[in-house]
Amino acid sequence: MRADGSGPGGGPRTSGTGGAGRARRAAVPVAGALAAAVALVATVLAGASGGDAGGQRDRARTTHARTAGAAAEAPPTCERPEASLSPSGDAGPAVRRIKERGRLIAGVDQNSYRWGYRDPATGRLSGFDIELVRAIAKDILGDPEKVTWLAIPTNKRIDVLRDKKVDLVARTMTINCERIKQVAFSTAYFEAGQQVLVPNGSAITAFDDTLKGRRVCTAKGSTGESELKNEAHGAEVRTVPNQLDCLVRLQLGQVDAVVTDNALAAGQAAQDPSVKLVGKPFTTEPYGVAMNLGDTDLVRRVNKVLEDYERGGEDSRWMRAYRKWLAEDLTGIKNPAPPKPLYKD
Repeated sequence: MRADGSGPGGGPRTSGTGGAGRARRAAVPVAGALAAAVALVATVLAGASGGDAGGQRDRARTTHARTAGAAAEAPPTCERPEASLSPSGDAGPAVRRIKERGRLIAGVDQNSYRWGYRDPATGRLSGFDIELVRAIAKDILGDPEKVTWLAIPTNKRIDVLRDKKVDLVARTMTINCERIKQVAFSTAYFEAGQQVLVPNGSAITAFDDTLKGRRVCTAKGSTGESELKNEAHGAEVRTVPNQLDCLVRLQLGQVDAVVTDNALAAGQAAQDPSVKLVGKPFTTEPYGVAMNLGDTDLVRRVNKVLEDYERGGEDSRWMRAYRKWLAEDLTGIKNPAPPKPLYKD
């Protein structure tokens, strides 16, 4: 991948937005999608030389242990993991590092239609997450194109941050109690939910006992994997490195259903009319921009960008991006709006 994000397409084959684009869409070609998945892993390995483990939202509350008449210190609870650091435009060590380098290094997806994918007509990375990264680059560097893109699979999102191979990850990444121990997050910029994707005509109707005895695919390191570990409803769970791989296996008949974020699944159903979402979302998935735990000044700067990005109601940049990239396929969302920002300080 070239630093400017141009080059041969590796994402799903799809045309532009709108009715004409929809008419030209076809199911993701099996061979092409498999090649894209292989190329994506190769990109990570090559680029990393020079990563939805999620978990169900932890609502458990700890109690004070009392021994010998003295209260023992209880570990901190995790009530609102999406509460982030308050916004600031100050340039600390992480922001200065980006300025001195002259480029923002961003970990993204290139295979999730509408969120992060390579447009075959232009060769450019496009989508809701990509547009947000460009807004961050413009705020810090004055130019939305000063981004070095690193395509990463689902199960490497935390690794590339902890190893400091990227400045941030914007890749439909759910904020949850397990992940905030490993990486830092902005406040939430979108809210989705886990749902089930099946072929048309399937007897599976929801995330319930209709999954019993079925083969269910989910991405390793995703929230879907954690949910299936907690309750698989008798399904045989199969994991893959990248979320798009599940759609390929569904198309090949190697699995019977996919558990993933409905925001991603809606884009896949838009590409491939032979699959559909069933049941209702059974989790709440707040998406955040992820950063290294030590880059607190960058977290605050990204939160400042999000405040500006979401300001303006119907005319905000967030709403314009939503209408451009998501509104056509996320038809079940009523009164779309960015989540209310939460700050812990």
